[in-house]
Amino acid sequence: MAEQRIDHMTYLPGMEVLDSDMLDQVLTYHDAFRNDDFTVRDVRRALAKPHLEPRDFMALLSTAAAPLLPEIAEKAHAVTRRHFGTNISIFTPIYFANYCDNYCIYCGFNSHNAIKRARLSDEELHQECQNIANTGIEEVLMLTGESPKMSDIKYIGNAVKIACQYFRNVGMEIYPVNSDDYTYLHECGADYVTVFQETYNSDKYETLHLAGHKRIFPYRFYAQERAILGGMRGVGFAALLGLDDYQKDAVATGMHAWLLQRKYPHAEISLSCPRLCPIINNDKINPKDVDERKLTQIICAYRLFMPFATIVVSSRESAAFRNNIIKIAATKVSAGVCVGIGGHLHQDGSEKGDEQFEITDSRSFDEIYSAIKSAGLQPVTSEYIYV
Repeated sequence: MAEQRIDHMTYLPGMEVLDSDMLDQVLTYHDAFRNDDFTVRDVRRALAKPHLEPRDFMALLSTAAAPLLPEIAEKAHAVTRRHFGTNISIFTPIYFANYCDNYCIYCGFNSHNAIKRARLSDEELHQECQNIANTGIEEVLMLTGESPKMSDIKYIGNAVKIACQYFRNVGMEIYPVNSDDYTYLHECGADYVTVFQETYNSDKYETLHLAGHKRIFPYRFYAQERAILGGMRGVGFAALLGLDDYQKDAVATGMHAWLLQRKYPHAEISLSCPRLCPIINNDKINPKDVDERKLTQIICAYRLFMPFATIVVSSRESAAFRNNIIKIAATKVSAGVCVGIGGHLHQDGSEKGDEQFEITDSRSFDEIYSAIKSAGLQPVTSEYIYV
């Protein structure tokens, strides 16, 4: 007998529902994008404008824009330097639990994947944080698998409190929660929340997320708004490029961030640009559908559409790519990354729990810092300091 799957568009009991039509707006833009509708003339018109409208953003993401990538990158570089100077922020993720209740077929943490599961104790969290802080890192992103059973809000809040003893800035990438939970986590010391929607194609989303709370598409979509309502300083957005039509997903990601910034002008916005990476027990997942030239085009389009947004390029990408993209439009990179659980506990790099995906750029904080300096840019170890 086939497993009965819950409706991916219907909220589960206890999930907070916001009075908002933003999801409908974003999906309208997602569905309206037609790559063949845009010409080189549309792209040049967008490049000539000081401020882009949604259709201009779509033009820059279209195939018609590809031959003009050098011009697009040149303008993206100018806009980046105008608003960010030469600053490039550095952070590292701390994966402190990999238990997960979701069944997402592309993720190494998924509940059906036979991996070594673990979560860090208080003592291990202190050691992990101390070892990372000793390298010079001052900003971290706290990450868990999506299991409210094994990593409940109190556990996460306690982990944030511990991290705040070692770092100036603590962000989170955890399972979506209600606004009152975000308020609690903010009171614990977190002030930034990143959530990947993965794909904005709700039909494809249903086929990728087979079980768990993550299957509920609209609840995940409104996570950033709930985080802002909970008092968070800023929020991050991303689609996992390669899961579906990458142009439509980039359109939707940009529109989601743009609409939220218009609704909450005080909120700081960041955009990440992750591509699919191989995972344990599944070597068929790779980022080849979105090559580095396409990724560069997406990043430049994000920059021109949202000039003030932080653009993050993670260690999923190669050292060579990241060295180049920070010269154009990216403003934040990770360093000294381990995506397993407790990867900083021991000098030999052994992990307490298995990794979520394979990274490409394994450079240390010192190596990333030097690379940024060598590019004539200024490394920044914390982009926000509480006084």
